[in-house]
Amino acid sequence: MINIYQFSAHTIDGEAKSLADFGGNVLLIVNTASECGFTPQFDGLQKLYDAYKDEGFAILGFPCNQFNQQDPGSDDEIAGFCRRNYGVTFPMFSKVDVKGERAHPLFTYLTSQAKGVVTRQIKWNFTKFLIDRNGNVLKRYAPQTKPENIAQDIEELLHA
Repeated sequence: MINIYQFSAHTIDGEAKSLADFGGNVLLIVNTASECGFTPQFDGLQKLYDAYKDEGFAILGFPCNQFNQQDPGSDDEIAGFCRRNYGVTFPMFSKVDVKGERAHPLFTYLTSQAKGVVTRQIKWNFTKFLIDRNGNVLKRYAPQTKPENIAQDIEELLHA
């Protein structure tokens, strides 16, 4: 059975990482950008991570420059920006494409499992996918959905 644990990606520091390393955790996978109107969501994401990381929760951030070139920096620049401005300590990955012919296979899989309102394709930065402890995609959230509005769904999965 396919789930997210079959995929791997490079961390923002360049290390190859299997998503199987996150097995047994509730995950929130987010395509991020440093120069977007939704960039302040990094603060809310970090608060979610801090609140639930000790209960088996992680956020995986994937920078993407496909939407109005809102993440043009290098991986080092993006990592520094996130740490310096938002205190990000959750795992961040190397910049990827999330749609189109060069989309990272993880995002091709995520969008095949959780369709958006109009299309399967990701339409903007900060689209979020909630993953259960077995690696199954349960829910997709629009970029406008604030991280704090996902907390109840996370708690329900953590305490199921």
